[in-house]
Amino acid sequence: MSPTDLQLHLFHEGTFYESYHLFGAHLVKRDGRTETRFCVWAPHAKKVRLVGTFNDWNGEEHELTKINDQGVWMIVVPENLEGHLYKYEIITKDGRTLLKADPYAFYAEERPHTASIVYQLDGYKWNDQAWQRKKKRKPIYEQPMFIYEVHFGTWKKKEDGQCYTYAEMADELIPYVVEHGFTHIELLPLVEHPLDRSWGYQGTGYYAATSRYGTPHDLMYFIDRCHQEGIGVILDWVPGHFCKDAHGLYMFDGEPTYEYVNMQDRENIVWGTANFDLGKPEVHSFLISNALFWLQYYHIDGFRVDAVANMLYWPNSDVLHPNPYAISFLKKLNEVVFAFDPNVLMIAEDSTDWPKVTAPTYDGGLGFNYKWNMGWMNDVLTYMETSMHERKHMHHKMTFSLLYAYTENFILPLSHDEVVHGKKSLLNKMPGDYWDKFAQLRLLYGYFMTHPGKKLLFMGGEFGQFDEWKDLEQLDWMLFDFDMHRKMDNYVKSLTHFYKKQKALYECDHDPDGFEWIDVNNAEQSIFSFIRRGKKEEDTLIIVCNFTNVTYHDYKVGVPLLTSYREVFNSDDVTYGGTGHINKKLLAAREQPYHGKPYHIEMTIPPYAITILRPTRKREGKGNHGTKKVRRYATRGGARE
Repeated sequence: MSPTDLQLHLFHEGTFYESYHLFGAHLVKRDGRTETRFCVWAPHAKKVRLVGTFNDWNGEEHELTKINDQGVWMIVVPENLEGHLYKYEIITKDGRTLLKADPYAFYAEERPHTASIVYQLDGYKWNDQAWQRKKKRKPIYEQPMFIYEVHFGTWKKKEDGQCYTYAEMADELIPYVVEHGFTHIELLPLVEHPLDRSWGYQGTGYYAATSRYGTPHDLMYFIDRCHQEGIGVILDWVPGHFCKDAHGLYMFDGEPTYEYVNMQDRENIVWGTANFDLGKPEVHSFLISNALFWLQYYHIDGFRVDAVANMLYWPNSDVLHPNPYAISFLKKLNEVVFAFDPNVLMIAEDSTDWPKVTAPTYDGGLGFNYKWNMGWMNDVLTYMETSMHERKHMHHKMTFSLLYAYTENFILPLSHDEVVHGKKSLLNKMPGDYWDKFAQLRLLYGYFMTHPGKKLLFMGGEFGQFDEWKDLEQLDWMLFDFDMHRKMDNYVKSLTHFYKKQKALYECDHDPDGFEWIDVNNAEQSIFSFIRRGKKEEDTLIIVCNFTNVTYHDYKVGVPLLTSYREVFNSDDVTYGGTGHINKKLLAAREQPYHGKPYHIEMTIPPYAITILRPTRKREGKGNHGTKKVRRYATRGGARE
């Protein structure tokens, strides 16, 4: 019933990684009856009382007992209080009374109300065993990964403007994701949070799935359904900072508890939040337990760890000073998570050039296994927003990423941050007229899909949302009434399914042998050509991207193999809204060097388009007199029989 000495020792040491089993509200059995135990950490409090619907919010008869000198308080109420609302009434050293939600509550009132709710998480029956076995058999590094980033409340709304519940979204969102070929859904934070427009990034209840969309069991059902359809679920997670609403973690017992004592370190001026004190052992226990909690109870497949750059360096300074507490915390977090499940995705949203973010901690790394490639995103979008005639001066923006593409395990993000707050939608970033915009967006997606690295696309991008993300409204689904948006949606479906079938586009994402430039220097025409390779030579693809609206015929491209090449994908196909400049016939390689390759082909280059070619394989056949005829083809090192 009471916490053990070992539990308390580990909590204050920063290594109690299942602290949610002790802290918070729990139903416990004693002498054949169900009672409710409450436990909270409030090291500076003078008194702590429990208030709620079971005592008319009067805590005089429900004062918690301080069970150690480090500020752990507990009470056992001899009743089953499941479903009751509650808060902690904290009397500070200077006599103030604070009403605080439970930091470890599993459920909370729907905003704008702020009380915690006694809730038992046990009892949901999972049906995702096949998914769990698949994850162990097929590690993600050599598999396709295309993540659909979703804000749960604004993907789609009901006719009356109400949000879909977790359970209802299982029927709405999951079939859509499967149809489009995405491999994972990444959900903007679902921890309890008071303000809709914080998108969940400013939380108050780290253990409480937000009640906006239903109960914790409803969220489990949604994730379970995703897994049954072969879709992984990644949760946006914010261990760096939290909101300062009165009922939350901020100054929890009247003094800095979860946050730094020093105001310079504590205050996150840009976001109006407070930074977690990552040097405090109890905060380590709270946050690392939280990661394991989501993995254990919700079967989350991974985390996109928000604002890593804001953690790695001390805030509010013009000089970048590394924060040793944050570095130590991130390493420990990743070590513990991967010890729990080596197949978890730990994705760092880091905009800095900090080295070895995705290297193991034993090799001096931070221990993540993926990092958002923010540099690629910024450079490519800058290039795409540049007019066709000026792109030749920005050529380096498209080539620079390959100088560091293999220094980390990268995910290429086209995320929510780039289509909100006046930045315009991806479609509307494209220069030119109506047709130009769609053609260039198709080209951008093609380049995105063929560049080394896993992929992420924010919702609405798949059908060419014209307006930027309106974070209080649903996506502009009425755009499906317009031909070009339907064609864009079909294009993304085709591109995604093509990507998943082509091993060259994902098998060697983290191996430099998987990429080779053919022509990286054609700035004048803004044409890029390169090779993607899988583990087997027959999976090789030739990719040609034309970032101008000029069409070229009989354009020479160097190739590595002496064989014929078949066009297998072309974004200029009329079915996608293009002009139809495609290469219908096989393109036979000629034994003349070009672009530093031993052979070349001549092909049609469509305007604002990506063209993908695959070398054909000649089969053995019979000659006119029944004699065996062997076709000659080339390897990277030359021809062979």
